[in-house]
Amino acid sequence: MKFPFVRNALMAASAVAVLFSPSAFGFDEGAAKALAKKNDCFKCHAVDKTKKGPSYKKIASKYKGKEAEGEQKIMKNITTGPKVKLEDGTEEDHKIIDTKDTAELKNLIQWILAQ
Repeated sequence: MKFPFVRNALMAASAVAVLFSPSAFGFDEGAAKALAKKNDCFKCHAVDKTKKGPSYKKIASKYKGKEAEGEQKIMKNITTGPKVKLEDGTEEDHKIIDTKDTAELKNLIQWILAQ
């Protein structure tokens, strides 16, 4: 190439695209949202607004720096259906996600924690 700075800029742009692609974060956003939608998660949760349950941003913020703890807690909530405290102070059983695929569950959890 006659202009090496153009080549360097293209290489840098390619590296940024790879680093910030969904797979670089370890989750598939489309699949996570589809699973959440299929299981009516958005009935109680939103990405950035409090509904019946906390927003996914609030959940992610709570576990920032302690993602392993967050993964365990969310996995328990979505697979065992324990009683959870809602934003209005009442309690109800958390919905169990309708899948036995651990990879799908982990993908959903990673997406929630990335918000």
